[in-house]
Amino acid sequence: MNIKPIKTEQDYTISLARIEEIWGAKRDTPEGDELDLLVTLVESYEMKHFPIAPPDPIDAIKFRMEQMGMTNADMVEYLGSQSRVSEVLNGKRGLTLKMVKSLYKGLKISPEILLA
Repeated sequence: MNIKPIKTEQDYTISLARIEEIWGAKRDTPEGDELDLLVTLVESYEMKHFPIAPPDPIDAIKFRMEQMGMTNADMVEYLGSQSRVSEVLNGKRGLTLKMVKSLYKGLKISPEILLA
C-alpha cells in the first residue's frame, strides 16, 4: 500500500482507478484499510476542487413541494396568504424568520438552505 496525498488531477484519476479495483474489499484487511484511506483522500480532494454550492432556497422549496405533491395553495399554511406564496415562489419577496421556522417544522427543509 503506497498511499500519498492527492495533489493533482492525475493523482485523483489514479486514486479513483485503484478504488474501483479494490471496491468491496473486506474490512480490517490491508485492501480494506487502503480503500478507507483512498476514499477519504478522494472525498477531501473533491470537496476542495469540486465544491457543491448549496441549493437556492426557492428551488429547495419547489423541490420539496414536488416531492410531497403540494400546490401553491398548500403553501399558504407555511408562507401566509396566496399572494405572499406567489411573491415568495417568484422571488419577489424574501423569506422571513417566521416563514423559515414554519417551512422547517412543516416540510423539514433545513434552515441553512432557507437562509442562504
